[in-house]
Amino acid sequence: MALEKFDDIYQRAAARKGGAARLNILLGPGNRDHLLPTITDDRFLSEFSKKVFQSGFVWRVVENKWPNFEESFFNFTIEKVLMMPEEMMERKASDPKIIRNFNKVKTIKANALMIFDQQQQGHSFAEFIAQWPSADIIGLWAYLKKQGQRLGGNTGPYALRALGKDTFILSRDVEAYFRAHDIITGGIQTKSSLNAIQTSFNDWQTQCDLSLGQLSRLIAYATGDNHVHLEEVIDAE
Repeated sequence: MALEKFDDIYQRAAARKGGAARLNILLGPGNRDHLLPTITDDRFLSEFSKKVFQSGFVWRVVENKWPNFEESFFNFTIEKVLMMPEEMMERKASDPKIIRNFNKVKTIKANALMIFDQQQQGHSFAEFIAQWPSADIIGLWAYLKKQGQRLGGNTGPYALRALGKDTFILSRDVEAYFRAHDIITGGIQTKSSLNAIQTSFNDWQTQCDLSLGQLSRLIAYATGDNHVHLEEVIDAE
């Protein structure tokens, strides 16, 4: 099936969300990659770790406990985390102030090492993420999955979005769109599926001035049984 034109998707989403003006607010801000270098690398480790713990768990519970995580892991300062011996990590993992999951706690040090390795190349991890091209965002996903721990699937992309890196998200509605249009037929995380999805987003970006994140939301709003409306966005602010 031929790739649907951006204008057709936009008009359908606008009709579902009460008009173009309301839709544009729901789509959120555009590409902010230029702001990423102002973020310190400890914030990347914090967000990666938070998303690891939120995976398969109640996000609100993790959010409420996160100040305790910050305190327990030295505000995720890379050098201090890397100096933590195994025995200390085990003690931290048994502390009821945080979520007691040693396998996930171990990822904090592993992902700190990933960040440290980039720092040794003469730039911050934030600068490394900022310069990664949007046209190959799945390449960045693959890097996080290979070089980090438990950052595969949607965990890495959700962390990137939270930090401000422009990326699309393979939500249920986005996946449903690509399957309904026969753009993908196999597993959502297979190389062929990811390449087909990246190519589609790259094509749409030649037809508009939206970021990957905005396009991702647009696809979701034009597809499936979602109920996000402007009033909900205003109430959340």
